[in-house]
Amino acid sequence: MHKILILATGGTIASDVSENGLTPELSVSDIVAGSLHSLSDCQIDCRDILALDSSNIQPEEWQVIAREVAASWEQYDGIVITHGTDTMGYTASALSYMLRNIPVPVVLTGSQLPFVHPLTDATDNIRCAVAMAMTGKPGVFLAFDRKVLLGCRGVKVRTSGFDAFESINYPPVARVTGSGLELREELLPPLRGKFRLEDALNTHVFLLKLTPGIDPAIFDLLLQRQYKGILIEAFGAGGLHYVHRDLYGKLEALRRADIPVVVASQCLYEKSDLSKYEVGKLALEKGVISAMDMTSEAAFTKLMWVLGRTEGVENVRKWFRTDLTGEITLEERGVRD
Repeated sequence: MHKILILATGGTIASDVSENGLTPELSVSDIVAGSLHSLSDCQIDCRDILALDSSNIQPEEWQVIAREVAASWEQYDGIVITHGTDTMGYTASALSYMLRNIPVPVVLTGSQLPFVHPLTDATDNIRCAVAMAMTGKPGVFLAFDRKVLLGCRGVKVRTSGFDAFESINYPPVARVTGSGLELREELLPPLRGKFRLEDALNTHVFLLKLTPGIDPAIFDLLLQRQYKGILIEAFGAGGLHYVHRDLYGKLEALRRADIPVVVASQCLYEKSDLSKYEVGKLALEKGVISAMDMTSEAAFTKLMWVLGRTEGVENVRKWFRTDLTGEITLEERGVRD
């Protein structure tokens, strides 16, 4: 008999129609009763810990969720977290770092249609998440549309389609097929020690999407506002411009202030490679840190998490060259589809 805990945080899956639009109204017990009534080999415990649209789930809520998991995991074979889809990728990435070496599966899921809708995808998604939780395989995962992704690789790519999430630069770790849940264990990151709740976050991190013609003075403003870290979504493999508007002088000022600048690509797939073009090499000379093939969600939450532990460009650089939970593909651990 498997023992699974389901923690509810709100989201579309728990929503019903109100005069102001869809708002989280249902309890997790209502959802579970309608979704998992056929499971005879699983004991399900339910707990509502939040009731929020995921647009309102922020770092403070990540800490609430992480602490709830940390206080509960020893009593369960796995934990499922129901969550709105819009920020689920951020929460899944953040929990991947905060729940260091979690020994049981922690699986986030949700739906594109409310549970009360006659055509909802909630039932399939919850069943998939519970199936993954029942495997006992440690880690943080995201279950959606009959696929299970590493939590730090899942990105929402569709606003309404049932296949809302994709696994970026890493294969799904499991799929539901005619044979049931087919798990690829070779894709699961190994545990590297005992479990530790590491939920300190520095929320003074800024994500900037680079656009042609952006005013370099934006970096002066970020310095004045005392941001402790900056993630830039740059062009292509990691290019920043210097013709007409020179961004590199501002990068030099940030380095002098010991503010880490991480550079990711605006492209969803494949890695940033700042060594490829002059515009990237110049950025490396100014001390920026490459996010390589990390998603923006994983890089942004990792920067928050790292700055909750340490400060300074070189200290942050060391952490961004370390694969903690499968969020980055290092050369010695390449993974292919």
